[in-house]
Parts: sequence; structure tokens; C-alpha cells
Amino acid sequence: MPYTLEQLNSAPLQQAAQMLDGLYEHSPWIAEQALAQRPFASLAALKLAMVRVLEAAGREAQLKLIRAHPELAGKAMVAKTLTAESTHEQNTAGLTQCTPAEFAKIQQLNADYNAKFGWPFILAVRGPRGTGLSKGQIIAAFERRLHAHPDVELAECVRNIHRIVEIRLNDKFGAEPTLGNLVWDWQEQLAQHSEPGYAERGELTVTYLTEAHRACAASIAQTMREVGCDEVHIDAVGNVVGRYHAATPGARYLLTGSHYDTVRNGGKYDGRLGIYVPLACVRELHQAGQRLPFGIEIVAFAEEEGQRYRATFLASGALVGDFHPEWLDQTDADGVTMRQAMQAAGLPGTLEAIAALKRDPARYLGFVEVHIEQGPVLNELNLPLGVVTSINGSVRLVGEAVGTASHAGTTPMDRRADAACAVAELMLFVEQRARRDGDSVGTVGQLSVPNGSVNVVPGRCAFTLDLRAPSNAQRDALLADVRTEIDAIATRRGVRFTLEETMRASAAPSDPAWQARWERAVQALGLPIFRLPSGAGHDAMKLHDLMPQAMLFVRGENGGISHNPLESTTSDDMELAVRAFQHLLQQVAAEA
Repeated sequence: MPYTLEQLNSAPLQQAAQMLDGLYEHSPWIAEQALAQRPFASLAALKLAMVRVLEAAGREAQLKLIRAHPELAGKAMVAKTLTAESTHEQNTAGLTQCTPAEFAKIQQLNADYNAKFGWPFILAVRGPRGTGLSKGQIIAAFERRLHAHPDVELAECVRNIHRIVEIRLNDKFGAEPTLGNLVWDWQEQLAQHSEPGYAERGELTVTYLTEAHRACAASIAQTMREVGCDEVHIDAVGNVVGRYHAATPGARYLLTGSHYDTVRNGGKYDGRLGIYVPLACVRELHQAGQRLPFGIEIVAFAEEEGQRYRATFLASGALVGDFHPEWLDQTDADGVTMRQAMQAAGLPGTLEAIAALKRDPARYLGFVEVHIEQGPVLNELNLPLGVVTSINGSVRLVGEAVGTASHAGTTPMDRRADAACAVAELMLFVEQRARRDGDSVGTVGQLSVPNGSVNVVPGRCAFTLDLRAPSNAQRDALLADVRTEIDAIATRRGVRFTLEETMRASAAPSDPAWQARWERAVQALGLPIFRLPSGAGHDAMKLHDLMPQAMLFVRGENGGISHNPLESTTSDDMELAVRAFQHLLQQVAAEA
């Protein structure tokens, strides 16, 4: 029989330690020290307590733990001397049934990895869903991580050990992340739809109103109907809207959701997680026959990424009355206007129909959004959830430095007006100045020397600039300092700069009351409250113009990478996100 948390909390220390035996490979001291923090409010709290014990133990203790683990498909597996837990995990991933070629490949990777790092490669082979990675996925992770910095790789090994422990702990306590698995499976199902040219390579690309995009909309609509939404429709810009009615007619709605389009060759969870987490909550309410004092409106926003047309946030913008008429006449790379794309998808393609989508804020309680973090912070802190304090304000610019093109061999170093060096100096200043704030960021993302030659001092250098900060004032101060430095560089180097602002978005601080509800929800799960700003833009920043909003972040794996096929999170973290959303709903219901 599985253990219960109540048994663990009340058992004598030696008995409790026995319950947790085998979690950390040949290292029972970690669980034993964590037990000093009993009682635990949840398994999530126990997991985090063990994480903190290992963190406090330091690098040498972490290395010893890593070295206590067997190699994948290594000598211990062949000799059948693995622990029962490791045997089960390697068997689940199929490593005990390797072909000779696969076995030889993994043996070579083991040797290369040990030669570089001095410890065995650690991977939670049961994967983020808990059902096992394929041998191809294991080998790909092996090959990718061989190129990491030793400090980065050490931390990644420790994080994978904690994931192994999480799965083992679930097994011991019979804890199945049922709703997290459901959300995971929905996203896997949706990721089957990708555009030609990408689908054949196993890549995910879904841009506005393509065939793959329309297939996604149909799939989301079907899931909305299946979970029990009372109304489901696709609106005039392609948003998929599902409504779960309140207990009494005329009540206000809580608005939630996120986007289902992707960047090219993107990840499966950006945006989509924020659609399916609330749908899991509606499913549970519907199955229980429960209605709340308010309704729930879930919007799967059709466009957020600005990939096919230069109209980022057009879908959430339509809900706040911020749809630009000129967008309809924009053309994509194939010369198709947005209006034509809409009409081909069965949408009206008229300004009147789009204007009618604007929401009346008096009919809504607010907007909340769940999103994968898209950054490394939660991942590095080993925290599954974080509460967003503000969505950063941003400004984007395109610029050019103009100097003098001259012969690379005959122009002395003190006689040059090198445009590329001027921009390089600017890039370093942007990096240093943004760091000074602690939470500002600055990026020169594109850089080019038009008509450059190997033996010519660059006379022109074009660049882009992206500056972001948690408040408009902080963003504007950063931009002002960058402009001042540009003038100084121009004077020192004898070049001139042009700079054109192409986009400006205001910061969207979280509504204090809604942020507090997210914080209480996280705390109710036995987790510490961690607050962080969002460096990326989200649909919530558009809804911010119309109603109060707040966001919850979910930890990402693989260093928190996003807009990338490696974007990932676990079904356990998704489960916590669903539980947090359910708790938020309960709070709002109690306040009604």
C-alpha cells in the first residue's frame, strides 16, 4: 500500500526515514535531514525541503551524490547491480533492450562525458511525463549536454536528480498527477498540427490562420465542448472562446486564457499551457456538477507572436478595442492580405465584426493567465511556480552607425571611423547599463555590415535594439542613458548614428488583489511565494488596458528555454498549476 503524508508526518524519525529510503541514490541523509522540517503541508513541500538540504550541503556533497549514480546502460546495468529504482527507470526507457549499435553509442557518450566532466551523465529517463523518454531522446540529450559548461552541467545533473526523486516519491505515495497528465496530453495532441516544411522535420510551427492554425482552433474548440463549456465559438479574429456559466444568470465572468499560435520551430507550451490549465479546472467543475457565483470565460487567442503578419497581439488587442484597420491590408510573404486570410478561414474580415469583439469591463472580474516562465529563474531556484509582479515595459528601435569605409591595410588604427566598432562599443554599454538595474534587459539582436568585405573597414553597420524594464520610468531611463552614450560614442569615433523607434509597450503591473490571490494559492500548496517580473510580453498586458490582471508562471525545464523545441515542463508542475488555479477560483467564490 502507498504511504500517506499523514503517516510520514506522524511516524517516529527512524520509521519516517525508512519510508523515504531509496529516493536519493545511496544517499539517505538528504531525506533524513529534510524530515526535521515536519510536518509537511504537501508532497511538494517535502520535495522542496529535500532540494534545500542538498543546496545547503554544497558542491562536494552534490558531486558525491552525482557519482553515486550509475551510468546509463553502463556496467552496473549489464552486471545487474543497479538499485531496484534505477533498474525500473532504465527499463522504462528501454535501455535494457538496446541494439548493439545503440549500446555502443551510449557507451561512447558515457566515456566522452566522463572524460570532460569527471562524473556520470544524469538524466531523469522517465521524462517530464513520467512514462519514459525514448532512446533517441536520451541520446540527443546526451549529445547536447556534452557541450555545456561544467558549472551549468553540474546544476543540470542535480536538477535531474531532483526530478528522479520526484517520480520515485510519487511512486511511494501513490501520487499520480492526473490533471497534469491530462494537460500534458492535450498539449501533445495539439502539437500534432504543424505547417508544411516544418511538420516533416518534426518541428512545430503554427502561424496565424494557416491550415495548421485552423486545425488547432478546431481541436481546442472540441476540447472545450468535451470538458463541459456551455458555449463555444470561434470569433471574428480566430479566437476560440469557451464559456462556463455561473450559478445564476447575469453574473460576471472571470476571463482567462492565452495564445495557441507559435513562433517558427517553437515549443509546445508557450501560450498553450494557459489554455489547458483552466480547461482542466472547468472539467473538474463540470464533472462535479458545480457552478460558481461567477462564470469562467476561456479565450484561446489566435495570434500573439506576430509571425505571419506584423500585428503582434492582434487577437487579445481585438478584445480591448486595439485592432489597427491597416492590418487588414498587410500582406504575408506570399502576398496574401490579412483580410484574404480571414475570409479564407471563414471569418468576416471586416472592421465592424472585429470591433464588436471589444469586451465590456463591467461584465468581468478581471483577467488571469498561466504561462510557462520562458526563462531560467524558477528552474535555477528549483521552484515549480512563481507569481508575476509586472510584465516589463519595452521599446524597440532600429539604428545605423555611419562611418567611413576604407582600406583595412592602409588605414592606421587611429585614423579610422569604424561603424561596426562603434556599434560593438554600444552593445557592451547596453549590456553593462541594463545589468546595473538588476532587472532591466537590453539586447542588440540583429547586426549587419551592408556590403562588407574582409579587407574593408566597415563604413556602415545596421542594428536593432530591444530594451525592457518592469516599469515605464525604468525603461525610459535606460533608453535615455543609451541615447546619451550613442552621442558620446559618435563623438569619440567620428561616426554618426541614426535611431528610429519601432515599438513601445507600457509595463503592465499586476493588480495587487489578483496577485495576492495567486500568492495565497501557491502558499496553499505548501510552496513558498516567489515573485518575479515577466521579461516577455503576454496577452495579459493587452487585457491590462481594460481590466485588472495577474499572471502565474510555471517552471520550464532545460534551463527554462522557450521559443525552442527544447521548451518543456513536467506534468507534476502542470498539476500544481491546475491546483493553484482551482484554489484561486475557490477564493473568488468565497469572496462573492
